[in-house]
Amino acid sequence: MRLAIVILAAGKGTRLNSKRAKVLHEIGGKALLRHVADAALAVAAAEDVYVVVGHQAAQVEASLAGLGVHFVHQPEQRGTGHAVRQALGAVAGYEDLLVLSGDVPLIQRETIARLRDFHLEQHAAMTILTAVPEDPWGYGRVIRKETHAEEVVQIVEQKALTPEQAGIGEVNTGIYAFARAPLAERVSQLQNNNAHGEFYLTDMAAILVEACERVVALRCEHADEVLGANTIEEMMRLDAKLRLDTARRLMAAGVTIFRPETSVIDAGVAVGPDTVIEPFVQLLGATSVGQDCRIRSYSVLEDTTVGDRVQIRNGCSIAGSRILDEAVVGPYAHLRPESEIGRGAHVGNFVETKKTSLGAGSKANHLTYLGDAEIGAGVNIGAGVITCNYDGATKSTTVVGNRVFIGSDSTLVAPVKLGDGSYVAAGSCITEDVPADGLALARARQTTKPGWAKVRRSRLQTAAESGAKEKKAAKQPAE
Repeated sequence: MRLAIVILAAGKGTRLNSKRAKVLHEIGGKALLRHVADAALAVAAAEDVYVVVGHQAAQVEASLAGLGVHFVHQPEQRGTGHAVRQALGAVAGYEDLLVLSGDVPLIQRETIARLRDFHLEQHAAMTILTAVPEDPWGYGRVIRKETHAEEVVQIVEQKALTPEQAGIGEVNTGIYAFARAPLAERVSQLQNNNAHGEFYLTDMAAILVEACERVVALRCEHADEVLGANTIEEMMRLDAKLRLDTARRLMAAGVTIFRPETSVIDAGVAVGPDTVIEPFVQLLGATSVGQDCRIRSYSVLEDTTVGDRVQIRNGCSIAGSRILDEAVVGPYAHLRPESEIGRGAHVGNFVETKKTSLGAGSKANHLTYLGDAEIGAGVNIGAGVITCNYDGATKSTTVVGNRVFIGSDSTLVAPVKLGDGSYVAAGSCITEDVPADGLALARARQTTKPGWAKVRRSRLQTAAESGAKEKKAAKQPAE
């Protein structure tokens, strides 16, 4: 039996007061829609997932680029019922549909699978996913049959509740499964005689019950899964919950996180056991951290792979980089994209790298910039060393062999190559290749003048005394 998943993602989200489409806002490091799509794709093949787009359709489609899902366009956004109606042609070859909201990001794959299986087992025309939140105010209440508890009589909106119905805590989540044939036959009966002039999919329950079709309900075990967000504040509550859930998952797998409420850890981050994460750390995007590491406070890692037994000291900013086992980074180091720090290498305070590989056991401990560089193993890079990789038009590469010593405050003007075992004297400006085991000394010869400073101080003192006498004479009254 073929089942399609339809994700509704065409709305604007006017109550957010934002230029961006609602489903493009992010929590936990991903757009709301991407969370829903990832959960759907864990249950169904991409060829069976259809996303209804409308407002900012191009941007919404781009957010799911590469997933292989289908897109259905809803040029006029006239409600959820209208959106599904637009999709019916695209899903004509399916017997059943499962409809998800693109702005309900905490939905879990297990819940989607339960809804699918329950719907198929019940042979229902419509299955409603329900929940019992702490405060049901504002939600439509699900009224079940007394004789057949799984069957639904109607959904009553908040303003239409009788005093008896107001005590019902089970609410409609806006997530449904349908048998396609009865839905297609009767979706045209939806009316838009409401304040917003829209066609609501919720109303299909009453239409199908009136037609003696079977409408049933399945309660979601965790109400938080089906929470939506209509304001930025509500969205940030979901973000906080998702990130705390991620921290709990990592701690359950053996990761120590001090003060997890202060950490910002994206949902897709992986961390190995026995790693310690201190307060105020951010682990973002596709970051992966190995075992037995320590990430100290105020460090931010984004799309970065970290090996085992690595130390990231305080205040580091690291993006798009790879750090191999037993390396030490920081404090206050900046690793820009395409940096690779080798096994056991050290990158110290106020060192910046960009598109640079630093070999095993190499050290750059102080105040250094390394850009577009290939640096071998066992290299010592002194304080204040810089690679001059850009001439205003092109970027060139600096190549440093193994066991090279580069003295402090040296400048390497690319393209340039330092051979294995070579030595660069402190303060040198290197513009030519240095052979293996050679010494490069590129600085002006020092000139020393004995006694020069003493003579200078004496002259300055004499000038100061002379100036003081002139000022005093100028102040004397004329006779």
